[in-house]
Amino acid sequence: MLLAAISLLVGLCILVKAGDVFVEAAAQLARSLNVSSVIIGAIVLGFGTSAPELVVSTIAAARGNAALGVGNIVGSNVANLSLVLGVAALVTPIALSASVIRRQAPLSIAAVAAFALAVWDGELNRSDGIILLVLLIVAMIVLIRTPDEAAISEATSETSITRSLLMSLLGLAGVLLGAQLAVSGATKLAESWGLSGGFIGFSLVALGTSLPELVTAVAAARKNEAGLIVGNLFGSNLFNGLAGGAAMGLANAGQIGDSKLTTGALLAMLGAVIWAYARGALKKRIGKADALMLLGIYIASMVYLAAG
Repeated sequence: MLLAAISLLVGLCILVKAGDVFVEAAAQLARSLNVSSVIIGAIVLGFGTSAPELVVSTIAAARGNAALGVGNIVGSNVANLSLVLGVAALVTPIALSASVIRRQAPLSIAAVAAFALAVWDGELNRSDGIILLVLLIVAMIVLIRTPDEAAISEATSETSITRSLLMSLLGLAGVLLGAQLAVSGATKLAESWGLSGGFIGFSLVALGTSLPELVTAVAAARKNEAGLIVGNLFGSNLFNGLAGGAAMGLANAGQIGDSKLTTGALLAMLGAVIWAYARGALKKRIGKADALMLLGIYIASMVYLAAG
């Protein structure tokens, strides 16, 4: 059991660091190639910050542990818009921009709902994966075609592009390694503790893959710039649900085998994203009272899954 715990801990640490390296290098590469800021923000960073969840869940599905993979996606989505957003809003009220309210948030809600529908029957198969993949492509087209800032022009050298590409590949390799260790350790711990893979994925693994967002949110909140990350949180949920769900489905995850995960946990996921959007759209900000409600959703969902 000690080795399993070490494997999980080391895997999560590698995921956090490698994920940061991958996101930063991928964004720099996109800027070096004169890619528009829309694509950088909505797709490069959105996909990059979801890479740990995507890889962990896909590996779990390929190893026959669908509950762990689904739990990681659901837990990460709940954590993003309850724990992370709630903690940041306790530090300072967070404003939601018009673009987040009109674009990222509705797309995020639709993505989360589509993923919930795909796993509601307790199974995630290739047909579900294909549908989620099509929806992901549609969402990316909507994000790219939405008018926003123009392309960013930077004078970059071939050396800079090469370095960014190499760092991106290095970060991706680290994510893959960290995911392998995390999934292996989490699976063994779940077995030794008598806990479901869904709970381990929802709690330990999801919290680990959401740590970068949590640390960034608190740091940004202290600088009164937390509103800048709200769009990324909604965007992360979009990619978690569609990209992560599609990858698991195409890997033919099969039976999930955890009824609590496919009922109460899904309702918590939908509740968190809808509450955050509704309060933000109504008041254009997330205040302390809203933050307490979001944190309550996170704690309640954790207690619900942990209860025998």
